[in-house]
Amino acid sequence: MKKILLFAMLCFLIGGFVNVQSQIKDPEEVVKKKGTSRTNKKVDDGIDKGLDKIEEGLGGLFGKKKKKKQPETPADSRSNAPSRDVQGESGEPVSSPQNQSPTMAWSKFDFVPGDVIIFEDNQENEENGEFPSKWDLKEGNVEIAKYGDDYVINFATTNQCLITPLMDEQGDYLPEKFTLEFDAYFSEFCTTYNIFLYDIITQKRPSSMPFVVVRANHVSVEGFGGTDTGLESSDYPLWKHISISFNVRALKVYFGENRLCNIPNLRAQPTGITVRSRQCHAGKQALIKNIRIARGSKKLYDRVVTDGKIVTTGIRFDSGKATIKPESEGILKKIYNLMADHTDLNFSVEGHTDNVGEEEFNMELSEKRAQSVKNELVKRGISADRLTIKGLGESKPLHANNTPEGKANNRRVEFVKK
Repeated sequence: MKKILLFAMLCFLIGGFVNVQSQIKDPEEVVKKKGTSRTNKKVDDGIDKGLDKIEEGLGGLFGKKKKKKQPETPADSRSNAPSRDVQGESGEPVSSPQNQSPTMAWSKFDFVPGDVIIFEDNQENEENGEFPSKWDLKEGNVEIAKYGDDYVINFATTNQCLITPLMDEQGDYLPEKFTLEFDAYFSEFCTTYNIFLYDIITQKRPSSMPFVVVRANHVSVEGFGGTDTGLESSDYPLWKHISISFNVRALKVYFGENRLCNIPNLRAQPTGITVRSRQCHAGKQALIKNIRIARGSKKLYDRVVTDGKIVTTGIRFDSGKATIKPESEGILKKIYNLMADHTDLNFSVEGHTDNVGEEEFNMELSEKRAQSVKNELVKRGISADRLTIKGLGESKPLHANNTPEGKANNRRVEFVKK
């Protein structure tokens, strides 16, 4: 009789498990392939709870007790999540609440931006409510908005909006090596930015051209899969720095400090850029700012041999300050490794600015920035006597200061071989 009772209990529990499974209308929509994120948290939570009950029942049936789950600790920084009008001190993106130590959080960041900037839009001199002047519109409603202290590009509707950059160069303007960067605002888990690697207005879509999908909880490349970001619902809203690099065949996508996609062969040649987004729910903002496209270049050591110096716009600073931004980690790491591998290399670290502001202030600022770069390399282990500093301010521009791209290329750090 006892055996019959145990057998009946086991059948009942298995039947309950089948019933839980039957409540999922389309499991392929929840998990399309390995690594796909959980997009419906309520369904997942229900499944988890159902499985927990089944495991507990089976454990009791066979004489094993399942350990109780420890209650989840509420996010300590929940109250510190950026609100609609809260930005960082310099108006730059507020990093994820769990990243309280930017230097440590970005220690594995290896993205190196291209050297020559071919498109730059930091929403400078824009007017609130107007269409962004450096873009073209395919469809939707896109406008400049004031968000906190910054002007941003606002995808102002729940309908899909598509925009493309207005480029000086016509035709297929992306080289075989390029980088794309922008700051994206995620108001909720379903906020999504699609990056098409061709210009939907002026170019014909190349055959088999994948596109990049950046969600708050998942980043993927069409046809190649993707990776979860690790963000929780308590982390929203927040800004994240998005970085994309393409090198002949290889495509890499970074979400903040983490590289989430690494495609060795995209099997297509990108020709342009289109950005698509919308409000996932009415009133839940989809915003981008600080968009930059740059040409890639040769390796650092080759530049030293052929040019006698390394010129980089990849070391970024807070506006008007000498504080190095976390996204500078990739190029700083490359410079450190170069000097560690070639102990005969010594550099003069030289700071340069654009012509915005007073000349005397820019001279002083450029020297402070050069000193910050030297301090960072010394902190990592480079001997201080291998580095000198110099601030040149706006005195030696590489480009005319009459365009955003020209100004961006002039805001640079040079490592001149001594």
